Amino acid sequence: MKTGLLFKNAFRDSRRDRGKLILFMSSIVLGVAALVAINSFNYNLVRDIDRQAKSLLGADLVFENNKPFEEEWLNVIDSVPGEKSTEVALLSMAYLPQQEASQFVRIKALEGGFPYYGKLLTEPENFDFQSQQLALVDDGMLLQYNAAIGDSIKLGKATFKIGGRLKSSFGSVDIGSGFAPVVYIGRSYLDSTDLIQPGSLVDYTIYRKTGDDFDPDEWRMLRNDDFRDNGMRIQTVEGQKENLEEAFSSLNNFLNLIALVSLLLACIGVASSVLIYVKNKVKSIAIFRCLGMNGNEAFFIYFIQILALAFLSVLIGAAIGSAIQVFLPIVFESFLPYSVEMEMSWRAIGEGILVGLIITMLFALVPLIRVRNISPLRTLRSSYEEERNQFDRVEWTIYGLIVLAIFGFLWSLMGNLKDAAVFTGGLIGAFGILFGVARIVIWMVRRFFPRNWNFILRQGLSNLYRPNNQTRTLIVSIGLGTAILTTLFIVQGLILKNVSDMGAGNQANTILFGIETKQKDELADITERYGMPLMQQTPIITMDLYGWKGKTKQEWLQDTARTARRWAMNREARVSYSDTVSRNDKVIAGEYIGKVEPGDSIFISLGESWARSLDVGLGDEIVWNVQGALVKTYVGSLREINFRNLETRFFILFPEGVLEDAPQFHVLVTKTPDAETTAAYRNEVVQKFPNVSIIDLGSILVTLNDILSKLSYAIQFMAAFSILIGMIVLISSLFLSKFQRINESVLMRTIGAVKKQILRINIVEYGLLGALSSLTGIFIALVSSFLLVKFVFELNFNVQWIPILVIFVLVTGITILIGLANSREVVNKPPLEILRDNQV
Repeated sequence: MKTGLLFKNAFRDSRRDRGKLILFMSSIVLGVAALVAINSFNYNLVRDIDRQAKSLLGADLVFENNKPFEEEWLNVIDSVPGEKSTEVALLSMAYLPQQEASQFVRIKALEGGFPYYGKLLTEPENFDFQSQQLALVDDGMLLQYNAAIGDSIKLGKATFKIGGRLKSSFGSVDIGSGFAPVVYIGRSYLDSTDLIQPGSLVDYTIYRKTGDDFDPDEWRMLRNDDFRDNGMRIQTVEGQKENLEEAFSSLNNFLNLIALVSLLLACIGVASSVLIYVKNKVKSIAIFRCLGMNGNEAFFIYFIQILALAFLSVLIGAAIGSAIQVFLPIVFESFLPYSVEMEMSWRAIGEGILVGLIITMLFALVPLIRVRNISPLRTLRSSYEEERNQFDRVEWTIYGLIVLAIFGFLWSLMGNLKDAAVFTGGLIGAFGILFGVARIVIWMVRRFFPRNWNFILRQGLSNLYRPNNQTRTLIVSIGLGTAILTTLFIVQGLILKNVSDMGAGNQANTILFGIETKQKDELADITERYGMPLMQQTPIITMDLYGWKGKTKQEWLQDTARTARRWAMNREARVSYSDTVSRNDKVIAGEYIGKVEPGDSIFISLGESWARSLDVGLGDEIVWNVQGALVKTYVGSLREINFRNLETRFFILFPEGVLEDAPQFHVLVTKTPDAETTAAYRNEVVQKFPNVSIIDLGSILVTLNDILSKLSYAIQFMAAFSILIGMIVLISSLFLSKFQRINESVLMRTIGAVKKQILRINIVEYGLLGALSSLTGIFIALVSSFLLVKFVFELNFNVQWIPILVIFVLVTGITILIGLANSREVVNKPPLEILRDNQV
């Protein structure tokens, strides 16, 4: 048959039934809209990273170190031409005398013209805090304590006048300021604070602005390894771009996974709709076959119809997605380091149309391919049973192409073959579980059908396996949507619970660090006077790794065959000593000897993860540079360290009898009973010991809860696409099945069934479908959330069942309501009128 005639037949055949597929279009529209919106947001984010990376970094070259730069390296840095600025940043306590309040802050002492690109957002604008003893204080902190410009702030032993408000800390993300608000002062006034003491957490930074004829990336590439080998870091604009893109890659991958799941849910609706549409067309197809049309030509007629409808749907979805992208920066503004300007992304639109069309048509082909097997004899048959071979290579090829398409799309997003395979396997596993449950339900109801139950229950159950049943479609679509929603609630609840448990019961909630040896006894007395327990008083000594296994660190760094990780080799070690291992740690290899006599070999205990990264084991020699003195030790035991509460943890633990005379500072861990005691205790400590910093878990938990709430809102906003599409698939599937189920309902009305009975039958059917779908989805959510919590977040898994019960009742109830609404036409009209409206 000529191609033109096929198109004419396709157009004519679709005229009467186009309206039945309009609802099926809506699911594709939303799926493609989610995909286009998220990809547009992603591409605009990457584009703005390229535009604003220099402004976010503020300089051409940035050098970072956690200790003062040695003269040798200062000479190397000074060889770079151009302007220079320095910054010293440290965590400490600030005291507001007028408000009688204290706050854990990050002090940045700046000298020079930094930032060279972009600017600090301050009030008043261009506020100069370097030439006077003035402080530029985070606006959120001032609002929290009702402080104003002109008030005082005490940093260590020095008091500064608050001269300006800091509206945005340079290059930072807003959510981080909740833990330690930023306070800027001039570098020349830092020494007067007397805050830099042993144990202070200090970062040293040098900023350089170079000329146009100087290539910072080439300079960095030649010297980066030398700097890293000595524990320093070099950053350039290109490196800043890579870091920002990497920071948001996980978010983008998750959002794209949500969009893909949304599109797959839409495609399930497509497959269901096409299946029912084809069943409605069986007689028409059989007539075409009787007129001499072969199976492939009949298939092509309906392929043209579905392709045209799918193409129109993805175009509408792409247009809506382009409009939705405008709102995504508002949803994620708390997690972005700058304002993203949204522009039309033709790449995202093209990808959305292409991916949406390919996946939609692949799913549509699964039921559509069966048109080839419809025999001309079906004009004489009344059975709806399909004529199918036991094995159809074309159909199984389509299944394979669907998996490859999903895998290819995920691979293109993540750029990682393993991650794409894991996510594809997870999706296939979820689909397999849901489809398997549907098959088992159909088999069990058919096999163990209760003959003795009442009429309503028997009819409701039989609808689960009768021809044109929606058991598979609804269990898969509703179940997958329920799984996504439930997983989000479970993971969010577990994270919040594990965080809040850190301060519950007898767990510590306050830690003081930077305590000098002469201060520890008086601090202990103050703590006990407030009725608070001394849960830990721990000494800390800083040292560097000198060598291990008979080689120095420099020799290992030059060894290209080494297996030790660079971070383990270069990190400054903060160690402690004790005669016992912490009750929260577990010795998993060797034995810990808590005391050593003079002249004996020193056996230390290492955290298992750090030992693995350094590639050392029991008995291996490690030499330490303890502030100029070399100390030889041996690995005596390995520990599994539990980091789930606020108490101190150490990768390296020495026995008593070695480090007592070394320069050291102390940490005190306690538990405050309430916010009032915490405030009073903190204020007294800060006023008497300004060098001591206090971390209050209570304020951290408030900030964490705020961050998690924002993140939860953002994620649920995107997950709403999946839930909405699942509901549309449910509505469209039930709507399309209505045309097949009308004859059954009319027959029941004709033999005497009343409105109430038909409604009860539908309640039984859709109640069972909703319950089975939600239960299966909840099961998948429990498995997936367990894997996430245990192996990604490494938290305790303890499910809160009330939200899950609410989700179960909600999903089941919505399914019943939609099913009853779908039956309204059948129960409200006389049988003859319905038959006239729907006769073929």
